[in-house]
Amino acid sequence: MSRRTSRPRRPEAPQAGPPRITPETPCPCGLPAVYGECCGRLHAGAVAAPTCEALMRSRYAAFVVRDAGYLLRTWHPATRPPAVDFDPALRWERLEILATTEGSAFHTTGTVTFRAHYTDDGRPDSLHEQSRFVREQGAWVYETAVFVE
Repeated sequence: MSRRTSRPRRPEAPQAGPPRITPETPCPCGLPAVYGECCGRLHAGAVAAPTCEALMRSRYAAFVVRDAGYLLRTWHPATRPPAVDFDPALRWERLEILATTEGSAFHTTGTVTFRAHYTDDGRPDSLHEQSRFVREQGAWVYETAVFVE
């Protein structure tokens, strides 16, 4: 006679949607401004990012609010994926800008080194990356990245 045992089923985690961000909510990019006056204006297309750091911050905020359209619009055409898929178990928590090189109104390229903190299924972690930005038809766009250990 065989004895059948079963493992307890792990309860499925609720599908976490993007956090509720309104124009009056503090901007997820970390600057001391509300979303509607900070990255929300860039996401809506009202203004363009004046520096590569501003674009990096707005792209991070776009990951927080899951704005795939903005991410794709600000991605260099040569490296842009066909779509952006958001992991429902991942929640972006905080952005740290660690360094920038060039990337001002007087440059055509720039880099931003950052650490983006997140939780994945409730477990904290971070992404440490140096992103490269270029001007494409006068506007800053994300081109490539190198992961930093």
